[in-house]
Amino acid sequence: MDAKTTIRTLAAKHGFDAVGFTTPDLPESAPKGLRNFLDHQHHGEMTWMEKKHDRRTSPKIIWPDVRSIIVLGQNYGPYADPMQKLDQTNTGNISCYAQGDDYHDVIKKKLKALARDLIAALGGDVKVFVDTAPVMEKPLAEQAGLGWQGKHTCLVSREFGSWLFLGEIFTTHSLAPDEPETDHCGTCTNCLDICPTQAFTGPRELDARKCISYLTIEHKGHIDLQYRKAMGNRIYGCDDCLAVCPWNKFAQVAQQSAYHARDSLVSPPLDHLVTLDDRAFRDLFSQSPIKRIGRDRFIRNVLIAIGNSKDASHISHITDLLGDTSPLVRAMAVWALGELASAQEYSTMKIHYMPREAAADVAGEWNRKAG
Repeated sequence: MDAKTTIRTLAAKHGFDAVGFTTPDLPESAPKGLRNFLDHQHHGEMTWMEKKHDRRTSPKIIWPDVRSIIVLGQNYGPYADPMQKLDQTNTGNISCYAQGDDYHDVIKKKLKALARDLIAALGGDVKVFVDTAPVMEKPLAEQAGLGWQGKHTCLVSREFGSWLFLGEIFTTHSLAPDEPETDHCGTCTNCLDICPTQAFTGPRELDARKCISYLTIEHKGHIDLQYRKAMGNRIYGCDDCLAVCPWNKFAQVAQQSAYHARDSLVSPPLDHLVTLDDRAFRDLFSQSPIKRIGRDRFIRNVLIAIGNSKDASHISHITDLLGDTSPLVRAMAVWALGELASAQEYSTMKIHYMPREAAADVAGEWNRKAG
């Protein structure tokens, strides 16, 4: 077998659903688009994107010896439409990519195993990357023929729709590049139109600061009032723009068991999630990407979902958190309370039993709510 056939065979053996080959030369549009994204501050608190901007603009800066890039994909297609759960207001809606094991760990392990086999079969040297590295993987995947960058900025595949995790192997071998995939979005704007917070400024232009995935995962502070209602019951990520893509009619359910949704994360009840302390949070989300945001930011998100639930039975859980040690939790407890309690109940609530620093923080959010 030639080198590319050998690589494709080994990639399938290690559980990769898609594989393509490209040069380490990015199209001019990729670094230009990144610079525009950063200049408009659309990256928000993701400061590492600015700090490692130069490295992102060329794979050769990351590793000067690279001659070819093998782009690999793993399908994580869900069993059902993720948007079906948006009406279940007493349960938390978790992005389908995060309902199983952390894909960073799964893919990195498989990439390393594949890399060992490649060296044994073909020699040379390699380096492996997942999306925690400063690699512009979607433009590379498009060049390698795995799909095209949709108007929602994510990769779209004719075989797997919007549901592909990506990883890359940089190699010193010179491998013939595959034909790039062309854009098949046409005039469709479903993904732009569905966004609950209108985070898209145009096709393939996202202001992450408005994106629910960014707000619930990357944003470390209080979530602005103008976005809380739009979040609904989304407590970690948002799948709306991916789920409405017409190309999902060709999507397939994930074969990798690591990406199958855990029963406890499919539709978790909010009245259970809101009671989690740090230990219980870590236990529930062991080996999950959710674990990295920490208990406080997660409970912040859950309290917003509770505030949107219109179910006053949650009030007892909310009041338990008015004296929480976390300012994020205290403030969102006040907001949620204001959404569920009657005006009279809200105005007569007492906060004098809380520690002074907690009372001050809660009072600030209370005044913002009243104003």
